[in-house]
Formats: sequence, C-alpha cells, structure tokens
Amino acid sequence: MHIRVTVLTSLLALSASMASAEMNFNRIASFPTPLNMAAGEDTGRTTSAEIIAATGDGMTLAYTDSPLGVLGLIDITDPANPAPLGNVELGGEPTSVAIIGATAYVGVNTSESYTQPSGKLVTIDIAGKSITGECDLGGQPDSIAVSKEGDFVAVAIENERDEDLGDGRVGQMPAGGLVLVGTDGAALDCASLKHVALTGLAEIAPEDPEPEFVDINALGETVITLQENNHLVIVDRDGGILNHFPAGAVDLEGIDTDEEGALTFNASQPGRLREPDAVKWIDDDHFAIANEGDMDGGSRGWTIFSKDGTEIYESGTSFEYAVIAAGHYPEERSANKGVEPESVTFGEFEGTPMVFVGAERASIVGVYDVTDLAAPVLTQLLPSGIGPEGYVTIPSRNLLVSANEEDLGEDGGPRSHVMIFQYQDAPASYPMLTSDGLLEDGKPVGWGANSGLVADGGAIWAVNDSFYAMQPTIFKIDPSQQPARITEVIRVTRAGQPAQKLDMEGITLDGEGGFWVASEGRTDRVVPHALYHVGADGAIEDEVGLPAELLAGETRFGFEGVTRVGDVLWMAVQRPWGDDPKDHVKLVAYNTDSKEWGAVLYPLTVPATGWVGLSEIVAHDGNVYVIERDNQIGDAAVTKKIYRIAADQMMPAPLGDELPVVVKEEVRDLIPDLKATGGYVLDKVEGLAIMEDGTAWISTDNDGVDDHSGETMFFSIGKL
Repeated sequence: MHIRVTVLTSLLALSASMASAEMNFNRIASFPTPLNMAAGEDTGRTTSAEIIAATGDGMTLAYTDSPLGVLGLIDITDPANPAPLGNVELGGEPTSVAIIGATAYVGVNTSESYTQPSGKLVTIDIAGKSITGECDLGGQPDSIAVSKEGDFVAVAIENERDEDLGDGRVGQMPAGGLVLVGTDGAALDCASLKHVALTGLAEIAPEDPEPEFVDINALGETVITLQENNHLVIVDRDGGILNHFPAGAVDLEGIDTDEEGALTFNASQPGRLREPDAVKWIDDDHFAIANEGDMDGGSRGWTIFSKDGTEIYESGTSFEYAVIAAGHYPEERSANKGVEPESVTFGEFEGTPMVFVGAERASIVGVYDVTDLAAPVLTQLLPSGIGPEGYVTIPSRNLLVSANEEDLGEDGGPRSHVMIFQYQDAPASYPMLTSDGLLEDGKPVGWGANSGLVADGGAIWAVNDSFYAMQPTIFKIDPSQQPARITEVIRVTRAGQPAQKLDMEGITLDGEGGFWVASEGRTDRVVPHALYHVGADGAIEDEVGLPAELLAGETRFGFEGVTRVGDVLWMAVQRPWGDDPKDHVKLVAYNTDSKEWGAVLYPLTVPATGWVGLSEIVAHDGNVYVIERDNQIGDAAVTKKIYRIAADQMMPAPLGDELPVVVKEEVRDLIPDLKATGGYVLDKVEGLAIMEDGTAWISTDNDGVDDHSGETMFFSIGKL
C-alpha cells in the first residue's frame, strides 16, 4: 500500500522552525554521570541524574542521584565542555533539589517502610561541597521549590503508597501533605517549619493525598499536584489554601493502545484522567502541568490552567503526534500511557516565554512558545537521554539542561546523562528525519528502528527491522529537505496481509521498480535467513532461502545489508558464523539469473571490548562499501567506520571451497560525525546510501525507542 504526502497543518510551525536559521535550541554537550565518581569507585554501579538545578550565577549544576544517595555537581563555566565536580553524600535517598544562590536544598528520603515514612531537608554549600544544616520533615519528601525571594522552601511530602498493596491504590496511610520552611537563603529556620494538611480536598481518596510536585510563583503561592488523586491545590505563603480543583480528564482519539509490534493510531480513550506529575508557574496566575498519569490515567499531553481553575489550553494528542512524526513514539508503552509527559518547566529566552515538556518514555523534549497562553506553538523537539526526569532553564546564559535518569550500563547500554542545550542563532539540528506531513487514513505515520538504505535517483529508500514485526515497511525519504522527510510508505505484505517473520536489515533496487530485501534470520524464533523480492506495491513476489552449505554454520547474526551488481546480489553477514576463520565474516553472493551462491571473506577489526561486525553493504562506481561497527556506546565506542573494497576483489568462490579474503581500505571514521550533535556516540550505525554523484548518507537504528534515547541520526557525509 502506498501512502502519499498530505499536509498536517498542526505541525507546520514545527517544521518551519527546524528549517529556519532563526534562534533555536541545539544540544552542545552531554555529561555521563559516572564521571562524578571518585577514583577507585566502581563506575559500573548504577547512577541516575533525576532532578536538576543551577546556581544563581548559572555556572554550576546540581542533580539528585538516588541510586548512589548523592548530590552530583557539574561545572558548566564552559557549557560545551562540562566538567565533573564530584558527589556529595547525603545519608539517604535524594528526591529533589532546588538552589538559592550557592546553597542547595535537598530533600532526602530516610523512610524505613511505607507505613513509617521519614525524611529531612538538607542544605549544602555547593562551593565547599559540605552539608551545612538539616530539618526533620516528619515524612517522605518528593518535590522541592524555593521562593523567588529566597525566604522559604516548599516540600511535597508524598508518603508514597506501596504499589504491591491493595492493587497499588490510594488510600494508604499515613497521608502526605505540604511542608513550608523558612530560610535566609543559606540557613534553614527549622523552628518555622509548618505542616499544611491537604486531606479532604480531592474527590479521589481525599483521606490520602500524595503530593507529587510543587512550584512557587512570585507572589509566594505554591501550586501542588496530587497525582494519584488527580487534583491541584494552591497554597499561600502562610499555608492557607487559596484554591483547589480536579485536574480533569481528556477524551483521546486516534492513539495507539496495543503493544503488538506496529504503530497503529486508531484507538480511543474517552474520559482519560490527566493525573499530572510536574507543575510549573508560567506567570503569577497560570501554570502548566505534565499529564503523565498513574493509577487510572495519563492523557499523553500537557495543560495550562489559571489558578482559579479555568482550563486555558489542552494539547490533546498534538504533542504525541509530533513525537510520532519525529520517530520517538515508544510502541512498547502503547497499552500504558504512550509518550508519558512527566516533566514541565518554564523560561523566557530572548523575550519569548517558553514551556518545555519532557516525555519520559519517548526521551524527547517539546519546546513551546507560550506568548499566547491559549494557543501555544510547538517550535522544536529536542533529543534527550533515556528517561528525561528533570529540567532547569538558565535564560541568562541561553541554556536549557535536562537530567535523564535511565542508566543501562549493567547491560552494556547508555549511562545516565545530563544534556545541555544552547539557544543559538542557528538552524535546528534535530530531528534529522521526520514523517511530518504524512498521513495514513488521517493518522500520523510512525516510524523507527530504521536499518538498511538504498539510493534511488534523488530519493532514498529505508526499511525498518523486526522491532515492528507486525508492520514491516519500506519508507521513501526526500533528503533534499531539512530535516529529511519521509514522503511515502509501502507496507510489505504476503498474500495481502502484513508479512510476518521478517527482520529486514538491507534493501536494494531490483532495477525493475521493485526491491530486494535481506532478512536477518533467527532460528530460535522461527525467522528464516532469506532474501525477498518485493514488488513496488510491497507484495512479496519471491522468497529465496539460504542453501544448506551456508546454513551449516548459521548463527542469529545473519544478513545486515544487500546490494546489487548486475545479476548478482551481495549480502553482508553481520558477525562470523561457525565455519568462518576468526575475525572474518562472509560477504555472500547470489546470482538471481543462475541461482548460484558464493562468498568471499572480509577481515574484521579486532575489538578491544565487545564485538565488531558489518551492518551495511553498498556497491558504487567500481567499489563496494561496507559499514563496520562495534557494539559499544558513548566513550567506549571505537569502531564506527566505512571501508571500501575494490570491485575486482569481489570474486566469489563456491560455498564449501576455500574463500578468498578481500582487502579493505578505510574511507571514513564516523565517530566525529556521531558526536557532532553533542550527544553520546550511538551504537547502531546501520544504513548507508550513495547517490549517483557519490554523496553518501548515513542513518542509525533507534531500536524502536526501547531502552534507547529514540534518536535517529540521518546525515550526509558528502562525496566519498
């Protein structure tokens, strides 16, 4: 099925911003939290940057690290080169941090159990890295906010529930509340500590409020979200309740609610409770909430309220739709709360008031111009680390900072990162690829886990891999636009139904308007190693299985790319099979006319850590190009390179014979390119397309946003 371009007007402002050379946020640096560990510490331990704040001069960042029980510090005097300042031990689990001048106020959870919650508010001299005071809070703290005048601190006492008890429902005693503590901007006045009861307000479990997030406006008024109670409360500086009202519900249409390995936005959820997490004042009368959801809700967007309870703006599905177009939709969270907006913050940059909305599961940040509170305009989407949790704006330095809590180091994945963005007079560098403007049955076209590429005139075709097992798709990309744009999708079918048991890792043109697709097999999942001849309409016309001589040494790491030279298809095998010499892989040939098979051997780089394999193969102008990559991420990455093999070496020997070994020539080290956007080096460089004039395009695989930042890099490296 072909799906052609239709204008999606609600996202045009976003596209216009990305293409312009006006002021935009671009990421300039990433800081992995293990850098703050002291010499001799086990840097493999889990760390996590969660809530983050900046000193008054904007030169130092402080973030809570719950797994380590510390406050992490970062020097951003040069924001493009953040430097570690180490960790401060807190004697408990830090839950939030706020800063007045150079003093950090940290909530520390010391609870023995859910029924005996306890915690303290700690002050830290940031320059001296020392604890200077503390107050007993009488309960388990969550969010913290400091007043604009620096004279008091508000602390949400959550006293969170046991999610394994009573189906994880409220109420569960003891109830949470709000604490207000006076301060002179350095020392706490514990004698002034006041408990503000929030019971009896919400319609849902009024006996058990669980305050989640707080913020204070210039009038000294604290707004509090009661997430599980779906309620909002406003309190004056003396602890008097000024107003309270339900957060309300949203009717959602055109969303994905099934985790079935396909992006299908055709379901609805009427009356979905917002259940907000973060809240942030925009001015003294209006605040924004991020509607993450918890027990019964999550409306996948964000809302602006007046403090009198009037709803000013509701994003509905528009935010999630923009995330879908950017390739960040988390399919494996469809049955839960979709993109899960969790974080929201505010800042005025160059005279423009802006709200920043962080989607925890999509690992992306939406930038909204809120000059008109009733009609915010989404101007950018920024790539975050995995699981953005907290943000801080530093308008005086044109900086936005995100803290990303997920640390997958134990599994060889990305570490927790703090990422720094600068508001610049420059084009937006992200996203690099979008399906903005493309509709299928009136719904946005989702994409992700892109693998192989092939050039076709001025266009590029791409395939997704087995992450979308129920929706194998070929995408047509127009790389002439900024960002590059998906303009057409072809669903791959077998007998009129989505073709299952495919792991499409490579694509090439058949010279007749159709395609050859290489599928990486996995016998333990009954996915065959095979070649598929696919028509222009997506229908599989022929399936070519591998011969017994080749399958004798098979592993799950099969074909990762395919290219065509006349009647011969060449496939790159990702990693050595059982009958390959050490550190060599096969480049396999199949003659579509004679049906003969053959191969040559390719010498792999010997890795210092992990493994190295091939992820793409492309024939062009008398040479064959391959991508060779290791499975390392960030600073551990060593091999992400393009190599060239002269075509006259590609003389396949029959399978079973001694195979000739080709000579490779390095063409380009891609690691500098992968660092160019200020992020950590991504693992899976999997796509290479070479245009007729020799211009090469590179793409990365975002693993369907599963345990991944969701970023897809799609960029040109010029002429080879």
